[in-house]
Amino acid sequence: MIERIWSGKSKLYPLLLPLSLLYGLVSSLRRWGYRLGWLRSWRSPVPVVVVGNLTAGGNGKTPIVIWLVERLSQKGLRVGVVSRGYGGKAERYPVVLNKATTPNEAGDEPVLIFQRTGAPVAVSPVRRQAVEALLSQYELDIIVTDDGLQHYALQRDVELVVVDGVRRFGNGWWLPAGPMRERAKRLESVDAAIVNGGRAMPGEIPMTLLPSLAVNLVTDERVPVTELGSVVAMAGIGHPPRFFQTLNSLGVKPDAVHGFADHQDYTLDTLSSLTTGAQSLLMTEKDAVKCRGFAKDSWWYLPVDAHFSSEDEERLLSILTAAISR
Repeated sequence: MIERIWSGKSKLYPLLLPLSLLYGLVSSLRRWGYRLGWLRSWRSPVPVVVVGNLTAGGNGKTPIVIWLVERLSQKGLRVGVVSRGYGGKAERYPVVLNKATTPNEAGDEPVLIFQRTGAPVAVSPVRRQAVEALLSQYELDIIVTDDGLQHYALQRDVELVVVDGVRRFGNGWWLPAGPMRERAKRLESVDAAIVNGGRAMPGEIPMTLLPSLAVNLVTDERVPVTELGSVVAMAGIGHPPRFFQTLNSLGVKPDAVHGFADHQDYTLDTLSSLTTGAQSLLMTEKDAVKCRGFAKDSWWYLPVDAHFSSEDEERLLSILTAAISR
């Protein structure tokens, strides 16, 4: 229902407009409060790059964070990552991740970033605490923050906004009548707008998510996803249909698909009931980090990587290196 309201396919959104106007008023006052110095913000001693979005729901931020960490590291820069840690419930914050840190403590996305990149990662609802925790343990040249565009208590040197190229901004209204955290006009003040799929508008940077080989959760075996045979697909991400569409584009026709809430907690019983007989269970990498501890031999995940044209890649990296040199 909420997707229909946000997309403009349902006419029920006017019922939520009073709450949306209140949300917009409060968020605008907070932003201007920081901008005018009425509210205090903190500047990190190293440059900060925010990868965020204007809308609620998954737009593809995490693959871009991973891409940034990998590319900047290749240039010899020491990169750290901070996050709110949605879905995690640690006893105390900040949490600096290690190999024993679980998604229940730090959230699924920070654990995924840590496992994929090996970069230092810290989480805290207060991003300043996460940054300070990293800098107390590591010598870093730059910090990338996964989400946090609206966390104005942390000053930033570069703002990258990720836009879903298919859904764009829905009906354009603030939450909860629409998907917007801030109005689309905010794009005019960011350093780059990265568009995931769909069609990029003039000045925006197009990006695609390219899948790689399917990976077995138990054995780490890697095979082409088309060789898995009969599969049931599941996704607990901001927009599950994107994952199912990716499978269709690869020629995979699942016997069934199951969409779960973003940051969903799973149990063995819940997931085991999705398949029967010789069916394989195919999930996203974000889901896989929460299932490794109880995975079955027939469970697989499909990693995806952000991909840019060589021209756009150089454009993004030049924006970042200019920020570092300031």
